[in-house]
Amino acid sequence: MSIFPRPLVQRAELLLGDCREAKLKIVTAESCTGGLIAALLTEIPGSSDVVERGFVVYSNEAKRDALGVPGDLISDFGAVSEPVARAMAEGALNNSRAHISVSVTGVAGPGGGTALKPVGLVHFGAARRGRSIIHEVQRFGDIGREEIRLKSVEIALELLQRMI
Repeated sequence: MSIFPRPLVQRAELLLGDCREAKLKIVTAESCTGGLIAALLTEIPGSSDVVERGFVVYSNEAKRDALGVPGDLISDFGAVSEPVARAMAEGALNNSRAHISVSVTGVAGPGGGTALKPVGLVHFGAARRGRSIIHEVQRFGDIGREEIRLKSVEIALELLQRMI
């Protein structure tokens, strides 16, 4: 039995099949999801031929050390921002052998939100070698930590699908 809702598992299975067919490997760079994207993908038997690795970079130091996110981006824009999400997606590719990446950074709550960056604000990046990095932002609202994180996983799967 999966800890994830069945529709999410089915979407992940489709994504893995499409990546397999296209001979693409995935890397994740996760902050507020804490590894949930990689956990979902690797819960599926046979995923090791598609999932190359995952980075859980919860702290700003981890974003810099593991992914090479420039410290000035974090200090100028904050960890929850478009430039950092883009840099995380790029850094994940640069520090792996994967072909496509997804990154997630946000405020899952229940605390930590501000007027400018409220609970439920999540920035996503997705990249594929040789292509432009894409960005998406979601404002889920204060719908609860678990729901924000699961909805973020869902968006991440959609972005990875678009990268194929």
